[in-house]
Amino acid sequence: MEQEQSGLDKVLSLRSSAEIVNVDEPTVKLVVFELDGEYFAFPGEAIAEIMPATDVYFVPGCPPSLEGVINVRGDIESVIRLAELLGKPAADPASTSSILRGQGGGMHSGIRVDRVVDVLDVVQSAIQVPPATLPEHLRRIVSGLMRYQDTPVVILDLDRLFEDYQRGLG
Repeated sequence: MEQEQSGLDKVLSLRSSAEIVNVDEPTVKLVVFELDGEYFAFPGEAIAEIMPATDVYFVPGCPPSLEGVINVRGDIESVIRLAELLGKPAADPASTSSILRGQGGGMHSGIRVDRVVDVLDVVQSAIQVPPATLPEHLRRIVSGLMRYQDTPVVILDLDRLFEDYQRGLG
């Protein structure tokens, strides 16, 4: 007597005979971080290193957005307060904040953020064009929007951010 296939066996046999389609969609590596309770991201290729809180040395006469300088394996590098540039309250540097070492727009610097959330690969189709309703000061530096665990993430263009920063100092 021939036994009937169970429901699971039927599904598995149908599935194994079905053609599998592999879609290669380009991805973008993003460093997602928190700043004043909101999520932001930089493209991974713009971030050289994620550093834990480290001693930052104050330099007199610098603009308020420049927190100071750090020693990175014998090299002196500036640390910018990203919150200040985005018009947000500054984080307490003594807290669990991190420094992202970034480069773009002809400069490299440390960037103070409240907390690094994740480093991930995102398919390009998941990144949306920024809306026209963005505040004026963000329009040039926001390159896209996405969702991470049901939380909106604003993707920043580090090249433009550093270019604008240098222009503001000149």
